[in-house]
Amino acid sequence: MIDEYKGFLFLDKKDMPEVALHWEKHFEWALAKHNRIYKEQLPKITPHVCRHTYCSNMAKSGMNPKTLQYLMGYSDIGVTLNTYTHLGAEDAKEELGKYAKMA
Repeated sequence: MIDEYKGFLFLDKKDMPEVALHWEKHFEWALAKHNRIYKEQLPKITPHVCRHTYCSNMAKSGMNPKTLQYLMGYSDIGVTLNTYTHLGAEDAKEELGKYAKMA
């Protein structure tokens, strides 16, 4: 139990919750192993990149922005929408296409 929290999913060798540094090392290890084995190399992927991807994918899927804000853990919706959500011209075109079909 840490600060009244318990039931952590991932524990280290000392039965302590894994922190960001653990996950960065897990990613580095997996990336290095992949790049040693396969000809097609992967770029640097970090847990933080996965966070951006998750947020963008949830926004693209139509998740309510306030729900997404809560899941991302931000008190300001602007951080969620402006920093973590990466949408582009293709996304706008697709979204407008949905409304064109309704007309």
